[in-house]
Amino acid sequence: MSDSVPGHVVVVGASLAGLRAVTTARENGYAGRITLVGDEVHLPYDRPPLSKEYLEEGSLTTAHHLPDADTLAGDLDVDVHTDTRATGIDLDNHLLTVNSGEIRYDAALIATGVRARTLPGSGHLQGVHTLRTLDDAAAVRAGLDAGARTVVIGAGFIGAEVASAARRRGLPATILEMQSAPLVRAVGSTAGAALAELHARHGTDLRCGVTVEALLGEHRVEAVRLEDGTEIPADLVVVGIGADPATDWLESSGLDLENGLVCDSFLHAGHDVWAAGDVARWTNPLFERGMRLEHWTNAGEQAAHAMANLLDPARASEYRHVPYFWSDWYGRRIQFAGLPIGEPVVVSGHWGGEAFVALYREGDRLIGALALNRRGDIMKYRALLARGADWNAALDLASRRNASAPIPA
Repeated sequence: MSDSVPGHVVVVGASLAGLRAVTTARENGYAGRITLVGDEVHLPYDRPPLSKEYLEEGSLTTAHHLPDADTLAGDLDVDVHTDTRATGIDLDNHLLTVNSGEIRYDAALIATGVRARTLPGSGHLQGVHTLRTLDDAAAVRAGLDAGARTVVIGAGFIGAEVASAARRRGLPATILEMQSAPLVRAVGSTAGAALAELHARHGTDLRCGVTVEALLGEHRVEAVRLEDGTEIPADLVVVGIGADPATDWLESSGLDLENGLVCDSFLHAGHDVWAAGDVARWTNPLFERGMRLEHWTNAGEQAAHAMANLLDPARASEYRHVPYFWSDWYGRRIQFAGLPIGEPVVVSGHWGGEAFVALYREGDRLIGALALNRRGDIMKYRALLARGADWNAALDLASRRNASAPIPA
């Protein structure tokens, strides 16, 4: 790793993290050459609105539009390669290979994100989609516009948002989940079961502990058959069964790959390569453990940090981050900060209510916070998490919040 300023920086991945890396370089005064490579035909765009505002009935939203994307080639003087897929990297010769040729670089920042998992044997059927890209969202919206009977496979946050969009249009929606409760990995089984009550209250048919056996139909999906033989009619099936880091193109590179591109606490993967966003697995000193996050907040903050370290390795700093994400269901806002470790304790409101806050602890330390319809609370708990606050400090904050902004019984 050289301490000199690189003459040419290549950013691989043209979504939020890639865009934020590029804008950070220019904001920090970097005057060298920048190349941005992305495998989609679109300029960088914002993904969270794709499963939220974009699916709403009525005029098509532009909430996914990132204004800085329009200035990449002009004001930011970036060499932008859309519809260009990275196929390999030669670390010794600083050479990135893409489907259209080769690009030499002095330093590289990898932000290729993740790829949504698909359901085997469903590729021939129309009406079956994942929801990761702008094109995916357009296809799902078209199905909803046509009044589709919607089945979501996987009860994660994106699937829940799709079901919410369908129900807000008055369309039937079913969610199928293998686990006994939704969101077990994201918030734990107790909190997942509490949030699942939102589905019941809004008419979504949530079925947990079920296994999909097959999708039925010749050219277009017509139904989903479960392992017990039950058949659920469907015109639109959205597969939300997780995603995998987009690292297949790096398998022969010599970089360390383990559920993502492995980096140190400075986001350095070795060999003049840094990483950021959903693809990066780094050691988070704030929680003293390795983690890889698929969160919007992390993608932007991590990309800015990685680029600053790339441009000035001698003054690099560790990336200390409190995970944070949000989701919108049926007009309700769900927020989570930290890690879902241990059994959560409700400190404001109650499970199943229209608003509540639940806290998670590890030993005597506050480790996570979940909020439903308490937007004013979550960032205060996130600040405590960033300071490594203890459990008593968290309970004290809860007492003060309950006094100043009580939840109606």
